Amino acid sequence: MNDHHTDVTDVTDQPALGHDEAMQLLAVELERSVALLRTLGSEDWTARTDCPAWNVHEMYLHVLGACETASVRENLHQLRTAKRRQRREGGPLEASLSAVQVEERRHLSPEVLVDRLTAQASRTVRARRRMPALLRRTSLAVDGPVVERWTLGYLVDTIYLRDLWMHRIDACRAVGRPLDLSPAHDGRIVADVVAEWARRHGRPFRLDLSGPAGGRFSSTAGATPAAPVVLELDAIELCRALAGREPGHGLLATIVPF
Repeated sequence: MNDHHTDVTDVTDQPALGHDEAMQLLAVELERSVALLRTLGSEDWTARTDCPAWNVHEMYLHVLGACETASVRENLHQLRTAKRRQRREGGPLEASLSAVQVEERRHLSPEVLVDRLTAQASRTVRARRRMPALLRRTSLAVDGPVVERWTLGYLVDTIYLRDLWMHRIDACRAVGRPLDLSPAHDGRIVADVVAEWARRHGRPFRLDLSGPAGGRFSSTAGATPAAPVVLELDAIELCRALAGREPGHGLLATIVPF
């Protein structure tokens, strides 16, 4: 199925993305996202996405808001406002935060949005790159899509990158555009998702992912010997299932935060 990926990567003990590499990937992903947005016509911006509450315009208002949290002042403002909204309406804080980001930017036209995101991109990468290691090690409680504690570094390095990347996939699906994918960039993001998925379910497996972002992966995890689960599917479809965009069964029902 996947002849162009001959090497099998054992992700049993693969560590999460390092800070420097995550920032390099973030810079490229922001460039690709802006490049996609610059090709959209007026009708594309109103196309519905796989995020039920959002069209393409609203989804990228959220993306812009998330990028602007690189400013400490803006980050605190968004958090305070989102917590007030959560107390009023319930649900996870993440959902309230996303809603605040969209509502406070709804007045921005697509043209202004793209210009503002273009200008913000380098500031976002620069600010996140400079975040002190001590601060990145501090932890925070999250209540969706999983209930656990994350380090700030995991949020900044991994979750913001995956969120941005998945929304580019959402946008391309919404407007019927082919995805710009490369093994070095998208394949690296997918490999990190696979490694975290392996850590979360803890079962032995063999995984053959097709497409430019694909690869072959395995894990011998597990306290007792067991036959590995064997899966073959497209790399993007794997990530969409783990992110909750599609129903997942078996090991694909394991939630990986995006």
